[in-house]
Amino acid sequence: MGQDRVKGHLDGLLLAVLESGPLHGYAVIEALQTRSAGTLMLPTGTVYPALRRLEDAGWIEGRWSTVAGRKRRTYSLTPGGQRELQNERSEWLRFSGTIGTVLGGSGQSGPSAGYHEQRIGAQALTEVRP
Repeated sequence: MGQDRVKGHLDGLLLAVLESGPLHGYAVIEALQTRSAGTLMLPTGTVYPALRRLEDAGWIEGRWSTVAGRKRRTYSLTPGGQRELQNERSEWLRFSGTIGTVLGGSGQSGPSAGYHEQRIGAQALTEVRP
């Protein structure tokens, strides 16, 4: 899946990956790949600036550590990040439901249209755990 399709959802994806516990930067990339069955293959040039942005926003906390002689920055979710993740999940439900209604082609309209797509989208953000 191209980076352009992830635009606007990257923060939520990164927060969801970190919900299960601290990870260093490259492990975040690997977790996205694993949990998306290889669909999300984002370059470091996309993920690392996003991690810095999330840290600046106070949604994640980064700490330097040395593992096997290598310095690594390990990121963890803050309480504010947990709240933002819940906001991201709610927004995803609304967004995916609307898109599902339009693209679904079933001719449905109204708030119940796209419910299946909403649940799948919420599950994707919820289950982004290694």
